[in-house]
Amino acid sequence: MSKRQKVLERLLAKPLDFEWNELRSLMESLGYRLQTSGGSGRKFVNPETNGALFIHEPHPAKVLKLYQVNDAVDFLRQENKIP
Repeated sequence: MSKRQKVLERLLAKPLDFEWNELRSLMESLGYRLQTSGGSGRKFVNPETNGALFIHEPHPAKVLKLYQVNDAVDFLRQENKIP
């Protein structure tokens, strides 16, 4: 099983300790580019579809809130990147 698949399965399990670096790695492996939107705002943009996920990078801890994990899962489903 590839690293991307492991991270994807972890995201779909919606753990309470899913980290920013895991999301960033997954999104980049799926073809999204990270853009800074000011402050802690970040946007993952797919240059082919123009699909964009806006999310705040958590700080000082790097663990995503559950609603952010849910938003990422919902977005990837809308983009047909996951079933």
